[in-house]
Amino acid sequence: MEHKEYFPDGTPIDEWFYDLSVPTLAEMGAHYVITDYGAKSDGALYTTEIQNAIDSAYKNGGGVVVVPEGVYMTGALHFKQGVNLYIEKNGVLKGSDDISDYDLLETRIEGQTCMYFGALINADGLDGFMIGGEGTIDGNGLRSWKDAWLRWTWNKKGTNKDVQRARLVYISNCKNVIISGVTLQNSQFWTTHLYRSHHVKYIDCRILSPVEPVKAPCTDAIDIDVCTDVLVKNCYMAVNDDAVALKGGKGPYADTAPENGSNERIIIEDCEYGFCHGCLTCGSESVHNRNIIVRRIKVSENGYNLLWLKMRPDTPQHYEYITVEDITGNIQHFLNINPWTQYFDIGDRPDRPLSYADHITMRNCKCDCDIYFDVKPDREQYILSDFTLENLDITAKHNNYTDGAIENIKINNVVIKSL
Repeated sequence: MEHKEYFPDGTPIDEWFYDLSVPTLAEMGAHYVITDYGAKSDGALYTTEIQNAIDSAYKNGGGVVVVPEGVYMTGALHFKQGVNLYIEKNGVLKGSDDISDYDLLETRIEGQTCMYFGALINADGLDGFMIGGEGTIDGNGLRSWKDAWLRWTWNKKGTNKDVQRARLVYISNCKNVIISGVTLQNSQFWTTHLYRSHHVKYIDCRILSPVEPVKAPCTDAIDIDVCTDVLVKNCYMAVNDDAVALKGGKGPYADTAPENGSNERIIIEDCEYGFCHGCLTCGSESVHNRNIIVRRIKVSENGYNLLWLKMRPDTPQHYEYITVEDITGNIQHFLNINPWTQYFDIGDRPDRPLSYADHITMRNCKCDCDIYFDVKPDREQYILSDFTLENLDITAKHNNYTDGAIENIKINNVVIKSL
């Protein structure tokens, strides 16, 4: 079946985005069940045993590492070409809460390439990697969350990296990746992080972290970092940070650094959001995002922001051709565009880099919110232009629309009712 849809700049949407087929367990190759390699559901650590299963599958030409029913504790695992992961129903792969069980390596974190800790699941340079099943990958993050809040109480200028925490899934330099059916929860840090990867699909996933009794800080559901062609479809996301955040680098010369770059051709559709800080967030470390679509989304709890453009005064940024459409639910801020100065560092650059956001469309939405239009104009830092707001049915405590904040704005059939 041929589909004729287009990205916001007119580029045709490739048929790849419509293929929702997911390999079955039988189609994933020879099975390597972790209990056959000595892993037990007894609360002890079995990193070596599970890594041995991965290595055996690789040496034998590939296959699938299977996590059966039970809870199996592990530190960092490193997947290899041709080896997939399948977690059976009622199976849990649970991360150690001791950071020494995660190896130090050169990795990508918070817009920089540096030495930091590996994730629970690591995949680098793979073609065709898959995580599937009806089970759970659990980051066991409670200890790290408490540590984070305690450290930041002691040192209010502390950074995210000062608290030593592991991500749940880190996929770098990969292509043709599928994450399907699984629950990803309780990550210590970012839940899933894609870097320099393309043709990645999230299908029918649940991505969770708690707001109470202990808030899980920095547990973004999906961080997309210098990637192209990503589909997030039929997923439920409820996390104590951004649901989907587009990243790509930060700093006064971030747009020229070879490790940084653009995110392009991203579609998030037919998903449901619980609580989150941002349904779609550009930033806080991002240089260029183009051809982004968020559509047919239900926000079932009170999220902070629907579309959040974080404008860093120390980083040249360009957010363009973004469409947010067919959204229902409860949002605190329908549109949020403001300066973002967390960990500001202009370095030796004598001038402030100028940023841009343009060709942004928000349409066909019916939402209740606290603030409809939370946009701070600052033409010395960024230029906002060519926005379209149409077919919006908004009930808001505060409208806050500012005439002239956005150049060449088009408004059509927008109804703002008082809450």
